Amino acid sequence: MGFTDTRFNVNLSILFTELPLLERPAAARAVGFTAVELWWPWVDAPTPERSELDALGDALRDAGTQLTGLNFYAGRLPGSDRGALSVPGVESERFRANVPVAIAFAASLGCTTFNALYGNRVEGATPEEQDALALENLAFAARAVGEVDGTLLIEALNAPESPACPIVSAPKAIEVVDAVNAATGLDNARFLMDLYHLSMNGEDLAEVIDRYTPKTAHVQIADNPGRGAPGTGTLPLEELLGRLKKAGYDGYVGLEYKPGEGPSTESFAWLPAALRAAH
Repeated sequence: MGFTDTRFNVNLSILFTELPLLERPAAARAVGFTAVELWWPWVDAPTPERSELDALGDALRDAGTQLTGLNFYAGRLPGSDRGALSVPGVESERFRANVPVAIAFAASLGCTTFNALYGNRVEGATPEEQDALALENLAFAARAVGEVDGTLLIEALNAPESPACPIVSAPKAIEVVDAVNAATGLDNARFLMDLYHLSMNGEDLAEVIDRYTPKTAHVQIADNPGRGAPGTGTLPLEELLGRLKKAGYDGYVGLEYKPGEGPSTESFAWLPAALRAAH
């Protein structure tokens, strides 16, 4: 149990980035993957032109790939400005403007899972003010996602790489999940368990899996150190995914790792081709 019992998808915002956005779905399909996820692709445009949305939708359909997860607008990723929903002013407004656009786009492709990155602490606002705004915006997003019977994900990042982000542990992310569900009464907020980020925080991954799998709706992986493919670091990822399965998790596991110096197609040698298609 482990890799053989796992449904994988590929994050096209960190893998295949040597290709233009519209060529990535076909490249993923060419090496066997049928399910993909994305960060919000238009880092400077929370509400892009309809033609851009249509072109990406067509590329996903034409490739035969299913979109299974989408981030709401969060600024430029990866980068120090990640997150928008807890930042007062223009960024908060951009996040809210993006929510209905992202939901309509994803839902048209059969995707109803959305990740809302919390955002960094910023000057000019107290942590309490930011947290209140974040809860307000997350509740807004959860209600909108609820209209398509979807799921809102809350992710913990890692303190070494995102020192200004206040959500850098599994317990803190779960605290936010619970607060959103209490605010809306919808119970559609869930934990995004990124094993790379949690390992960078020094958390006990086995304990996190055993304790928080019931509140988890998506998992992402990369090895540590280096954020590379499984086998490039020291994390026992196959064992951990087997533990997740035993704990009751049967959703997708997102491949959100850096491919290294070669093309992305060379970074999947660890996973037999027969295990790449959604099953």
